[in-house]
This record gives sequence, structure tokens and C-alpha cells, in this order.
Amino acid sequence: MTHETIAPLDGVRVLELGNYIAAPTAGRLLADFGAEVIKVERPGTGDELRNWRLHKGNTSLLYRTLNRNKKSVVLDLRTEAGKQAVLALVAKSDILLENFRPGTLEKWGLGPEVLNEANPDLIVTRISAFGQTGPLSERPGFAAVAEAYSGFRNLVGDPDRAPVRVGVSIGDSIAGLYAAFGSMMSLYQREARRRNAAGAVPLTERIIDVALNEAMFSMMESLIPDYQGYGVDRQRVGGRMEGIAPSNAYVCKDGASIVVAGNGDSIYQRYMQTIGRPDLAEDPELQSNAGRWARREELDQAIGEWSGQLTAAEALAALDAAGVPAGPIYTAADISTDSQYAARGMIQKFDVSTGEDILPGVGFPGIVPVIGDQSLPIRNLGPDLGENTREILGGLLDMDAAQIEAASGRKEALQA
Repeated sequence: MTHETIAPLDGVRVLELGNYIAAPTAGRLLADFGAEVIKVERPGTGDELRNWRLHKGNTSLLYRTLNRNKKSVVLDLRTEAGKQAVLALVAKSDILLENFRPGTLEKWGLGPEVLNEANPDLIVTRISAFGQTGPLSERPGFAAVAEAYSGFRNLVGDPDRAPVRVGVSIGDSIAGLYAAFGSMMSLYQREARRRNAAGAVPLTERIIDVALNEAMFSMMESLIPDYQGYGVDRQRVGGRMEGIAPSNAYVCKDGASIVVAGNGDSIYQRYMQTIGRPDLAEDPELQSNAGRWARREELDQAIGEWSGQLTAAEALAALDAAGVPAGPIYTAADISTDSQYAARGMIQKFDVSTGEDILPGVGFPGIVPVIGDQSLPIRNLGPDLGENTREILGGLLDMDAAQIEAASGRKEALQA
């Protein structure tokens, strides 16, 4: 079996009404494994992500990345023709993804009950800042705000400074993962009930409600149990891992930094011998993690003094020889030339349009998880705005040219 034939979700059709990152991430995950994902975009501008981190042209590489393996259809949901086209697509779809502010679909006349009339088997996956119910449900909010509400932001950064943001849209991405998982869980339930002749799944069980703050809160491990059980209020610890030592990042002589996780009891012994501190290896107070955490500042200082005398490569070689888990802190340049990523097909190259010209041989991240021994191939990058309008509306819905123009709100759809 070749990679080209591996498509576990072949035959599943997804209608994506999402913008930005969360719902498009869910759509990308489903599309990566063979689902037909039809991305509905507004006339003229399309998904706002087309202009995020836009270095040139009219379509960002961020959009091309998060919307790979999809089809783009332009529909004007402000018009009756556009709304009816959406409902016609709903009738032929398995899953609908959306990440608008709660109440937006209802305002457009496309609430779950209306969608259910068009397709009584449709799975409706909704992503919002705080969920569809509760006192905060109607509040708008990007992932940054949701991350703060979840307790996540409070633990990111150094203790003597204000909390910081991680370098990616982690809240949106994790919510997208949950949305994809929830969609597949509901799809499995639907198909299982069909096999068992158990009747249709009720609409209430086919609405998947993903809140950004809850998606991040679910990642917070024992934050709440530790607080409510023991009164422990976790704090920011910088590059360390709360309650675990020594585990941190250290600067080397050449200015590069490495991460070392030397917190296991036996690993710690080898670690201290490697940095030339047998006294710390033999210290009775440092034989358990609790003792090492209490003296974490002392340990980090000793390790930092050692790493500062070596280049990153020298330090990593010494740690590797001793069996101490450690690694470099990669940049984009490092990842681009790494043999491990290359061996598993995790950097896939494409000639990509900016909307003005072509960038040759640009690497894009591969598909996770791997099936077989390498990433599945990316079928296509995020499409041009309305690239598949005529294909979908004309082919799947059998619309004529005038109907396509009315639904999409633009004449150029006829040439798309």
C-alpha cells in the first residue's frame, strides 16, 4: 500500500465555516487523513488568516499551511442564495465546523435546528471562547484571553515578571485538536448506532461544544487538585518544571542554549559526575527529587557554570555519552536541515504562490501522526480564494452559472 492510498477518512465530507486558527486546524487534521473539507469563505477578503503574517502578495504562508488539503468555496451568507447554498452543502456533509461567536449562526438563520432539518445526521462542531452555555458564553474572545482564563498564562514565564505568551497560537491549536477528536467521536457514535440499528443520534449529542478556555484548562494537569487538596498554588518557574530538578535550559559558551532533563535519581548521579561535581552527586540531601527541588538554584548555578565553558555541541556530546537526556533548542534553520525530520517526511517542499509570484521549494510541516514509516504526503496547500467554487457548486450542487454568481456574490466565481 502506498502513502497515496492511505486515507482513513475517505468518503467523509466536512463543511468548514471557520476563520482564523481553531476551526481551520480541526479541518486541517480531518483533511490530512482524507476527508473532503470544503472551506466556505466570504467574498472579497476570505478568511482573515490570508492576511496574517503576510510578508508578500495576498495570501500568507500561515493560511497555506493551516488550510492545506482543503477546497475553497466563496459564498455570501448575507444573501438568501448564499444561505441556501450552505444548507444544500450541509445536506451532503457529515460534519460542520464553525468558530464564530455564539449566536452568529443563529442570527444568520443557520442554527443547529435549521441545520438538522437539512441533514438529520449532521455533526455540528462549534468552537468559541467560553462555550455555547454559561454566563460568559456570549463574550467574544481570542485564544489569548481564553489561555489567561484557563490558568495557563499564569504559569508561563519567569516568576519575577508578568506572564508571557508562548510563541504559537497554542489555545487555538489545542481547541482545534479537541474539535477534530470530538467530531470523529461523534461520527463513530453515529456509524455504530447505524450498524446496531439503534436509531439516529439525537441532535443534542451531535453538537460538539469546544471552549477555548476549557481546552487549555484540560491541559493544566493537577493544577486544581493540588490547590484544592493541599492549598498549593503553582507559580511560574521559568524554564524549570514545577517540583522537578534539575531540569532546565542552560546557555553554552557559543551562545546557544541546550535543554537537559537530569531529574531521575540514577540519571542525576551520572549528570553530576559529567559536570565534574561528584560532591553534589554524593550529597545525602540530593538523593531524592524533593531535596533537589529545594536546592534547585544551587544545582542550576553549578550546571550553568559547566555549560558556559563548552560549546553546545561539546556539552551535548558529553551528556549523551553519559546517558543524560539532553538536546539542542532548535530554530527554524535547525529543523530545516535535521535528518530525523527529513527521514520521516516532516518537511515537504512545494512551489507556492504568494498571489503575486511563486516561491520555489518552500518546506511545509508534514502530517501527524505518521501512518507507516513516513508522513503522508500533503495533497495541496491552502487554496486560492474561491479556487473550488465552480467545482463544488456546479458539480456537487448542480448549480448553473447564474446560481453560482448569486450564491457567491461575485462574477469571478464563474472562472474559479
